Amino acid sequence: MHKLLTFMTLLLLPSLSFASATAGQTLDLTTHGVGIAAIVIFIIAYILVMAEEFTHLRKSKPVILAAGIIWVLIAIVYANNGLNHAAEQAVRHNLLEYSELMLFLLVAMTYINAMEERMVFDALRSWLIRKGFSLRQLFWLTGVLAFFISPVADNLTTALLMCAVVMAVGGSNLRFVSLACINIVVAANAGGAFSPFGDITTLMVWQKGIVDFWGFFSLFVPAAVNFLIPAAIMHFAIPNEQPTASDELVVMRRGAKRIIALFLLTIITAVCFHNFLHLPPVIGMLTGLSYLQLFGFYLRKTHHQQPSATPHDEEKADKMIGDVVPFDIFNKIARAEWDTLLFFYGVVLCVGGLGFMGYLALTSEIMYNQWGHTEANIAVGILSAIVDNIPVMFAVLTMQPEMSQGQWLLVTLTAGVGGSLLSIGSAAGVALMGQARGKYTFFAHLKWTPAIALGYGASIWVHMWLNKGLF
Repeated sequence: MHKLLTFMTLLLLPSLSFASATAGQTLDLTTHGVGIAAIVIFIIAYILVMAEEFTHLRKSKPVILAAGIIWVLIAIVYANNGLNHAAEQAVRHNLLEYSELMLFLLVAMTYINAMEERMVFDALRSWLIRKGFSLRQLFWLTGVLAFFISPVADNLTTALLMCAVVMAVGGSNLRFVSLACINIVVAANAGGAFSPFGDITTLMVWQKGIVDFWGFFSLFVPAAVNFLIPAAIMHFAIPNEQPTASDELVVMRRGAKRIIALFLLTIITAVCFHNFLHLPPVIGMLTGLSYLQLFGFYLRKTHHQQPSATPHDEEKADKMIGDVVPFDIFNKIARAEWDTLLFFYGVVLCVGGLGFMGYLALTSEIMYNQWGHTEANIAVGILSAIVDNIPVMFAVLTMQPEMSQGQWLLVTLTAGVGGSLLSIGSAAGVALMGQARGKYTFFAHLKWTPAIALGYGASIWVHMWLNKGLF
């Protein structure tokens, strides 16, 4: 417990060391009044981030303000010491790092929004509802789908989609909805841990070149164990009932299947650019965005060619509405999760500023030299249940401790699945508390934390046993 408290204190002071490589000289501000003030500013901003559910203040706002103040303080100190360009070079390097990740995520979000507008996810939801599965079957089906969809779509979109199914079928059954939502959160977070596209943290590790694209799939079995153990325990608490099936039918709009194919082609493009041409993956993703842009142009030019006769049934009417509405790619870009993207900017700049002040060496020494790699990486996952895993993973990545491939995969796994320990530990959990308000709650999730923790520990053990050759 003492180690965890120490670790939490240190990780609230995360750091990036870009500047040490780009600037000719840096100042140690760890004991300077400006350094202490910057730490206080960051902690206050992050408290506001964690209180978003209660204050309804978007999480991007406090961290963007904190980032600006921190870099102003740094610039003033450096200017007073005759180092006018050191801070400029450091912040430019941070911006370059952020821009690669932001543009990558923007393309992925645009594709997800396009598929949502073409009613891909609504069609999947209606299909599940029509099949008349029992509550236990639905519990497992939504969990398995969350596990396999989240590696491609983000865990937030996946969790919301599966929760919509759960609410539509068993909305009146409080126990079922609560357990199904817990299962979805665990499954979505676990599924995102074995794919470079599944979570921002795995994306950061891949873009840094620490783990290659196929290397992440070594975590498939440990991630599956993380999902299956708590699911198997919760299975016996699910009511063995048969809900009433619905006849709701949703038909995907014109071009939906081709957009799915283009998204898969975009992922292939990004992987090939990175693996074979040694170009940043973001270049491949932006190239893939052009596929969607050109296809969107085709949809706009041909939408008027669809039949305009009045349909005689609801299914045909819904399909024709989708066919005649023109597709606008820029609307999909505008609907991206800009709060998340700007929050990411604030985190990168805050973390970069604190790191430029000199906290990196202290944190790295205590975590990875005194505690040991395994203990530190397990603690990263536990901390991710309390503090967002983005700044935690940024801190680890930029410390660049000398670790084996197995240890890098371990911290990728723990940072990805650790957020499942608490309902507030991941975006998926927070979103579902809002979507299933009063049915899926913090304390309902907390009741099953021991089972989730058992899966967390088992996944670590399985990884260290199955991938022992990588350590």
